[in-house]
Amino acid sequence: MKGKARCHKHGGAAGSGAPRGSRNGRYRHGLRTQEAMAERRRVREIFAEWRELEKLLPI
Repeated sequence: MKGKARCHKHGGAAGSGAPRGSRNGRYRHGLRTQEAMAERRRVREIFAEWRELEKLLPI
């Protein structure tokens, strides 16, 4: 279907699917939400930067 915003294999409209977060019936604890994973990724980056800076300090 040319010009339509649908998956050509499954027929689902773009943006369709289950709601995110606590609005989804299978929501459990929030450890795997996109926001939580992005936050942990940023913390790892900060620690990596800190380790690099630590190498430059004379001990």
